[in-house]
Amino acid sequence: MISKYILKITLIVTTIICLQGTAIANEFTKKIDHLLLEKFQPNATGAVFLVAKDGVPIYRKAFGKANIELDVDMKANNVFQMGSMTKQFTALSILILHEQKKLDVNDNIAKYLPNYPNGENITLHHLLTHTSGIKDFTKMKTLWAVAKKDLSPQELVDFFKNEPVDFNPGEKFKYNNSGYALLGHIVEIASGETYEDFVEKQIFKKLNMKDSRYANDREVIKNRAYGYHNKGQYTNRVMVSLSIPYSSGSLMSTVDDMLTWQQAIDKHLLVKQSTVEMAFSKYRLNNGEPISYGYGWHLKDLNGVPTREHGGSIFGFKSMGVYIPSQNLYVIGLTNCDCNSPTQITRNIAALFIENS
Repeated sequence: MISKYILKITLIVTTIICLQGTAIANEFTKKIDHLLLEKFQPNATGAVFLVAKDGVPIYRKAFGKANIELDVDMKANNVFQMGSMTKQFTALSILILHEQKKLDVNDNIAKYLPNYPNGENITLHHLLTHTSGIKDFTKMKTLWAVAKKDLSPQELVDFFKNEPVDFNPGEKFKYNNSGYALLGHIVEIASGETYEDFVEKQIFKKLNMKDSRYANDREVIKNRAYGYHNKGQYTNRVMVSLSIPYSSGSLMSTVDDMLTWQQAIDKHLLVKQSTVEMAFSKYRLNNGEPISYGYGWHLKDLNGVPTREHGGSIFGFKSMGVYIPSQNLYVIGLTNCDCNSPTQITRNIAALFIENS
């Protein structure tokens, strides 16, 4: 009799807890909807957002249009160009090779590119942390002269390697796409494979990220979201050769695959924990000043809580992902207009959970 009573009470308590959990989840959904519906209109370019707690999606919605001309609604499984979120994959590719002893992050780049100016004083670590001082090729006025040309990695490196440096290696932090282009080329030299093939085999296939790939404007890509600009009115994005952003910004993915990626990083599925921790260490300049960038991730905080995050911007697209290790919370937003950055709103969504934790 007592056991039946205890069982009944347990069922009642469990039901109340479940109802409370559902109510809390519904409240979060309403708050997130409110933020996103204000920013993304049904008949305009759109976005996909995903929020995951402990690896499980608790919010996953699409907004706006994947293709304005054909009046195609955005879907949650649409494929976007991610821009600089590519740097996470380039950094992990370097760490995979580091763990395989095919290179070392403390190697100087002259070991792989003997004719690179001052290469004996610039290390892979400098490239990974944006502290090399190399000129960012995306800031060069002559970029448009090659923007539509299909360059080999060596030709891309040759395009910027003789530019005056901004500072000596390790003196400052300055976000730099050239460094990550060099890293992609070094991945190729150390592995004997193209950067595209290396990332496909060593990351995408191993993690079953079926909707992730090196971007291509010629091939038919299922569920592709089309990119746009808006300077007073919508226009199709400017087309550039994807050999130019290369390993600093040429990958495509979905919010679901990016959650798979985040979980793989967290569970050390590609490299061991001690190797992954190299990506999330806060490094210092030559003078001892700390920087807030590891290897492929910004290491910041949100309302005093440490985060790992990175955004991306490439013609027609913007992206942002925020991971809060202490809560195992991942928020990612992908948009198909470079007029509509998801950066702040992604951080605002993450902040909602911090405020209620």
